[in-house]
Amino acid sequence: MRVPASSANLGPGFDCMAAALSLGLELEVLETGEFAVESDLPVAKGRENLCVRAFEQLHPAAGFTFRIRSEIPLSGGLGSSAAAIVAGMMAADHLFELDVDLLAQATAMEGHPDNVTAALHGGFVICADGEATRLEPPTGLEALAVVPEQPVRTRAARAALPVQVPMQDAVFNVAHAALLTLGLARADWDLLVRGLHDRLHEQRRAHLFPRSFELACRARELGALGATISGAGPTVLVWCFYEQTGAVAEALAPEIEGWARLLRASFEPQGAYVAEL
Repeated sequence: MRVPASSANLGPGFDCMAAALSLGLELEVLETGEFAVESDLPVAKGRENLCVRAFEQLHPAAGFTFRIRSEIPLSGGLGSSAAAIVAGMMAADHLFELDVDLLAQATAMEGHPDNVTAALHGGFVICADGEATRLEPPTGLEALAVVPEQPVRTRAARAALPVQVPMQDAVFNVAHAALLTLGLARADWDLLVRGLHDRLHEQRRAHLFPRSFELACRARELGALGATISGAGPTVLVWCFYEQTGAVAEALAPEIEGWARLLRASFEPQGAYVAEL
């Protein structure tokens, strides 16, 4: 099966908006008669492996071999944990025909719905009241991911946020999330550009990833539509119109030399799927 990466928040949509990205995690679960985890990735090879833990939420893993491949950076805010959880649960669900509510189960394990919803459904998602509303990626909208070498701990990113925020900041984000949603639904680049702004989390976390934040602020100067901090950071998601993507990638190269790498991570309409059992 293949599960896409994801980027949460998308600027103003803190903890409620996300998008699937074309980078993917692939998981094979084989009934071999013994338990094993096979992967070239630096991941746990025992039952503490996240794919296995997710699988065992629904069925024991004894007698199965788990083969894991992934293009998703293991840290940085591109939904690697959500992809692993969705892959493990989907594998158990399909192998044993359990027909469980994968979104509810994966959300309970992950702790928040945005990344797992995008991973399951693909496209752009808005999470509210335990349900997901999906938007198809507009034709011509692409993305680049700037992935710094130095990760940021999610716990530190959460700790940087206040318990309460000023009313004007909350109103700002409501308005800009609405603009972003309209921009995506209408493929209106002007609305989308206006919507890619936040006052709840990005600036408050900027001290944890100053280079990422500075680059995101300058994305328009480099030819992009704009940029957002992906999830808890420090990855920068650079939003591009397809005709400018190549030029933006060239402009980014000298900006990130020595501290980050650039990945082509286009918005992905296809959610998690099982290729074969």
